Amino acid sequence: MTGGGRRPLRCALLDDFQAVGTTAADWSPLAGRVEVVSLTEHIDDEDVLAGRLADFDIVVTLRERVPFPASLLDRLPRLRLLVASGMRNTVIDNAAAERNGVTVCGTTSSSTPPVELTWALLLGLARGLVRENTALREGGPWQQTVGADLYGQRLGLLGLGKIGSRVARVGLAFGMDVVAWSRNLTVERADEVGVGLAPSLEELLSSSDFVSVHLALGERTRGLIGAAELDLMRPTGYLVNTSRSAIVDQAALLEALHAGRIAGAGIDVFDIEPLPAGHPLRSAPRLLATPHLGYVTRANYATYYGEAVEDIQAFLDGSPVRVLG
Repeated sequence: MTGGGRRPLRCALLDDFQAVGTTAADWSPLAGRVEVVSLTEHIDDEDVLAGRLADFDIVVTLRERVPFPASLLDRLPRLRLLVASGMRNTVIDNAAAERNGVTVCGTTSSSTPPVELTWALLLGLARGLVRENTALREGGPWQQTVGADLYGQRLGLLGLGKIGSRVARVGLAFGMDVVAWSRNLTVERADEVGVGLAPSLEELLSSSDFVSVHLALGERTRGLIGAAELDLMRPTGYLVNTSRSAIVDQAALLEALHAGRIAGAGIDVFDIEPLPAGHPLRSAPRLLATPHLGYVTRANYATYYGEAVEDIQAFLDGSPVRVLG
C-alpha cells in the first residue's frame, strides 16, 4: 500500500500510558511503510478522539478501553485497519467498520496475568499489606492489623473459565475450600477443576470468606452483585473483581465499604477509566484498588504489540490475519 515515493501510513497506539508500545516489540518489519505514533494520554471525548485520529490509517487499541461505535468510525474516512489486543472486543461496531472499509484484527492474550493480579489483591487484602507497608515507611504503629487466614477458608468463585479455574487451583494449593458458581456451570466441570459446585449465587456469597469475580460481562451478569447480594456476604468477607466493573454495582459496593458490611474489596476495573481524580473510589475505606493492571505485564505487552506488527504487515501484504467480526 506504500512505495513509489508515497508517504508511509500512520499508525496510532492508543492508551500507551507507560510509553512502551514502540519498545515492547520489534517494529522494524514495518520500517519505511508505517510511521508509528504513541498516544500516552487517554481520550474519552469522541469529538476530540475523532480529530486526533483523523490523520491515521491504522489504530492499535488495548483491550476494550476505547469504544469504536459507528458514530466514531463514520468520522474516520482515512482509517483502514483497527487492531485490538485480545480476540474478543465488545466495544467495536464491526458492522460499521465493515461499512467504512475498516478491517478489524485481534491478537492472542494470556490469561495468566489477571490470575496473578487476582491473588496479589486477595493476599494484599488478607494481610493488610498496603496499610502495614505505609505505616512501616512513615514511622507509624508496628503491627496494627491481624491478618485473615487462607488455609481452611472458603474461596467462592463466580465463573470457572480459563481464569477462574486457574485462580481455583492456586486456592487449592493454599489449602482453601474452593467452590464455584455460574448459571451454566455443571458438576462435571467443577469436578474437572477439583472444586465444589455452589447450589446458588446466594449460598456462595453467604458461605464464602473470599469471593472473586471471573465472569464475562453480558445482560445476565450486568449488575449481578448489587446491594442485596453484598448484604449476603459475611462482615469478615472480602470481594475481588478483576473481571468487568459492571458486574458489581459500584455505588452499592461503595456503600458496603463505608458501612463496614464487608471486610474489604480488591478492585482492578471501574465504570469510568481512567478513574477521575475526585472519584469516591479513590478514597473509599477498606478498598485495595489498582488501575486496571490485569493484563499489563511485559510478556503480554510483547504479545499484544508483536502480533499487532504481524497484523499490520499481513494487512499491508493483502492477507489479513486474526480478523475479528
